[in-house]
Amino acid sequence: MKALICNEPGRLSVIDRPVPVPAPGEVLVRIRRVGICGTDYHIFQGKHPFLEYPRVMGHELSGTVERAPEGSALKAGEAVYIVPYLSCGTCHACRKGVSNACQNIAVLGVHRDGGMAEYLCVPEGNVVSAGGASLDAAATIEFLAIGAHGVKRGSVSADDRVLVVGSGPIGMSAIIFAKARGAHVTVMDVREDRLGFTLDRLSADAMIMADASAEAEASRMTGGDFFDVVIDATGNAAAMQRGFGFLAHAGRYVLVSVVRTDITFSDPEFHKREATLFGSRNAQADDFAEVVRQMAAGRVPVDALITHRGALADGPELFPQWLRPEAGTIKAILEI
Repeated sequence: MKALICNEPGRLSVIDRPVPVPAPGEVLVRIRRVGICGTDYHIFQGKHPFLEYPRVMGHELSGTVERAPEGSALKAGEAVYIVPYLSCGTCHACRKGVSNACQNIAVLGVHRDGGMAEYLCVPEGNVVSAGGASLDAAATIEFLAIGAHGVKRGSVSADDRVLVVGSGPIGMSAIIFAKARGAHVTVMDVREDRLGFTLDRLSADAMIMADASAEAEASRMTGGDFFDVVIDATGNAAAMQRGFGFLAHAGRYVLVSVVRTDITFSDPEFHKREATLFGSRNAQADDFAEVVRQMAAGRVPVDALITHRGALADGPELFPQWLRPEAGTIKAILEI
C-alpha cells in the first residue's frame, strides 16, 4: 500500500508498505479521506513537542470497512469515521469516564502511525458508522468534535454571550456549536478574511479585530459586561493570557488551546469575578454524536469549510502550499 510519511521536519515522501493485518478486535479500514489539521502542520514544521520521526500523520479520517471482526455490527464496504484517541481503559481518567484525557493516551498520527495511508487497522470501538454522512463530511467530524467539546465544557446556553478567540478550524467549530445552542457569538481574530467568513458562512453575530482597541470594543458591545463564556482557540500564549480580560463576572473561560509555556493571570481580577477556568482536551463520544446530529440538521457547512483538496501522492508538494496564509486554507483534504 501507499503511505505518506514525514521522515523529518520539512520532508515528506510517499512510500510503499505492506497492507496491515488486523489483530483480534481490530477493523481493517480502507482510508478514503484525511483532513489536515494544525497538528499535522506542526509535525511537518518540526514544532510538535511529543513526536518521534519518522511518522505517518493523519487523525481526521474517514473510509470504508475492508474487514471487521466476526460478529461485528460493521459491514464490509460500510462508510465509517475513526475516533483517533486510543485510550487504555484502566487509568484513573478512563475509570472516571474521561478517556479523552487518558493518562496513557495514544493519538493516531502522533504517538503511533496514522491514516495517511491506504489502509489502517483500528480497534473496533474506535470505528463508527458514518450513517448518512459523506466521506468528506465524515473526515471533518473529529475536528468539529473538539469544538463541540469545548462548548460543552463551557456549558454554553442560549442565555450566554460568547466570545470565540481564534477563527481557525477549531474556533469555527466552537462557533458552530455555540450557535447551535442558541448563544450570541462574537469572534475575535487578527485576520479580517477569517472574521468575514465566520459572519457570512457560520452565522456569527459580531466580530472584533484583535488589535489594541479590542478590550474597549468588547466593553462597548456588551455595555461593560463583557462575555459569559470565552473560548480560546488561538494556540497563542499571549492571546490566552489576554483572554482573561474579556470575562464577565461569573464568567467561564475555556482553553481549547494548549501551549508549551506557562499561562498566568491576575488572581485578584479572576477572584473578584468568581470566574471558572476549564481545560478542554480532545473530544468524547457524545461530542462526536453531537457533530453527526448537527450535520444531519444542516447546521454544519462542510462544503464551505473544505477549501482545498488533493491526492495522497501529491502530499509532499501540497503541504507547503497549504501552509501559506495567502492560500486561504481552512480545511484541506487528502483523497486516497
